[in-house]
Amino acid sequence: MTEFDKSKLKKIGEDVFIAPTAVIRRPHLVTIGNHVAIDHGVYITTQAEIGSYIHLSPYITVIGGEHSKIILENFVTIAAGTRIIAGSDAFLGEGFTSVTVPEKYRDDVKFTTITFEKFVGIGTNVVVMPGVKLAQGSVIGANSLVTKDTEPWTIYVGSPAKAVKIRPHEKMIAYAKELGY
Repeated sequence: MTEFDKSKLKKIGEDVFIAPTAVIRRPHLVTIGNHVAIDHGVYITTQAEIGSYIHLSPYITVIGGEHSKIILENFVTIAAGTRIIAGSDAFLGEGFTSVTVPEKYRDDVKFTTITFEKFVGIGTNVVVMPGVKLAQGSVIGANSLVTKDTEPWTIYVGSPAKAVKIRPHEKMIAYAKELGY
């Protein structure tokens, strides 16, 4: 299998691995920092700003089209099977909900930006809904549904995700400083 064509990306840093089976539908709208791994089956349809020291595990889906965006600040890890919905039809009956239908006949579409601040960790099979901001150091447990912004250094679980614990963070901040971030 041929390697992913990194030359089509808007900007790319050093030490970046992108699996040949990853799909970045609009690479000209994607920037990637240093020390990034994008694994098998990752699928991105939005604009993306991917920082440094990022790991996107297998089978992550980021949807929302070219008018939506994800921002992954440094030291973000997203586990396998996560779904990030940055843009979506409203499903309110104002029109059809298919991208194959001419825009004139479509339902209202909400395009948003989803931000993952530094040190965010996402468990397996999490769903993140449009417009959410995951605050610095937030962790989302496996199989959770994130519908609202999170608080810094807080662990969330459930559907919808609810805060359960504060996360220690002194070592992570010190390590990031040692790495120059």
